[in-house]
Amino acid sequence: MSGFIVWLENLNAKDTKVRAVLRRSLAFDPGQFVQAYPYVEPFMKDETLPWRREMHYLVAGLWASHWAEGRAGVGMAIGKACAAHQAASGSTNTERRFIALLDADADQLPHRLRQMVALLKEYSIDFEGLLSGLLYWNDEQRRTHNQWARDFYRNLESQPETQTTEPKETGK
Repeated sequence: MSGFIVWLENLNAKDTKVRAVLRRSLAFDPGQFVQAYPYVEPFMKDETLPWRREMHYLVAGLWASHWAEGRAGVGMAIGKACAAHQAASGSTNTERRFIALLDADADQLPHRLRQMVALLKEYSIDFEGLLSGLLYWNDEQRRTHNQWARDFYRNLESQPETQTTEPKETGK
């Protein structure tokens, strides 16, 4: 684990304006809101890969927008949280949004994630896990996409209906 969320929690404990600045950063492309630099750059140190930097800024903003008192600690993986939301709401709209998130390209990803995190406002999300997955979003084998999808479908509370009658025998 990178410890990035612990870093943000510690900054937040010293100054609650951290969350306000990072929430505001979501209105910009990740890493383009200069006021967020004092909260993310010291953690990034010598990181030079643009994708990694952008994902840290994106997750910082998402964390800030989702933050709630008493919600610190490890939450649910994003796929599991989406499954819990769908089971609780009874709506298949969550699944459609989740699939749209999984299909998002690099340009769409920040928008789709902001929508999903807003939808999951009642659930504690594992932002360290989210960041870890996002760092590998562009992997050719789509490991992050596949893991999130497995988490979603394995955790849906609706169970497939079991067959209640014996199958009919066919005459030969």
